Amino acid sequence: MQSFWINETMIYDGSQLRSLFAYMEYEIMGDSIVSWRGGCDISRDHMVDGEDLLANAEIRGSDMIHFIVECFDSTLGAAVGYQRLFTNIVREAIYELNPKWEGQLQRDGDDLYFDKRKLSISIATVSPVSALIHFAVNVNYEGTPVPTLGLRDLEVDPTDFANRVMEKWTEEFRSIKQATQKVKWVR
Repeated sequence: MQSFWINETMIYDGSQLRSLFAYMEYEIMGDSIVSWRGGCDISRDHMVDGEDLLANAEIRGSDMIHFIVECFDSTLGAAVGYQRLFTNIVREAIYELNPKWEGQLQRDGDDLYFDKRKLSISIATVSPVSALIHFAVNVNYEGTPVPTLGLRDLEVDPTDFANRVMEKWTEEFRSIKQATQKVKWVR
């Protein structure tokens, strides 16, 4: 699992959630996590969540930290499991960077909340060659269609946060892969 911080502001519109995004755009081949800072405005054409499509949901924000994870040789079930684990890693990173929030963020599936205000958005999907996750955390609450909060409210530096999450995810994924390679089969 390789990680890469994209040192440019980019609006996430959903088109980035595709196979080989990290490879074709940044020459990061294989299992990867890339992150950047920018707004979010997902068009219906790039919306993946059927629930959001049926609800005609608006998914947008003016300033977010985005992550795209790509894992090869993975099923949709594994991708959703990775997504839930990633959500917990995000929460842990926030607690590590500002311990006063320890125990105060609630996870509901793949989303994080504080006092009914949404902190994150996320989706997991698959392509013919890989499993993909987009996860984003608000930096501020401006431009969002639902009650939200952001890393600024939590007094967490966005760049430190992105780096901590990528470091923690890379180590966790390495550990998962290693665990699959030390198990003896049963008869």
